[in-house]
Amino acid sequence: MKTNSSAKKRFKLTASGKIKRKHAFKRHILTKKTTVQKRRLGNSAIVSTADEGNVKRMLCIGK
Repeated sequence: MKTNSSAKKRFKLTASGKIKRKHAFKRHILTKKTTVQKRRLGNSAIVSTADEGNVKRMLCIGK
């Protein structure tokens, strides 16, 4: 099974096995967004448990 090329560019695995991701809505139309919102969108987040299976399947990790 091949690894999904778009997924391997977008997700990173942490040491504890969780999957890190970037926030959306930080590329353009930033003038109407507050400074606090833009700062929070710059931080990475953890993939939710509901989506974790799909991401792991795309990255060919897990079972």
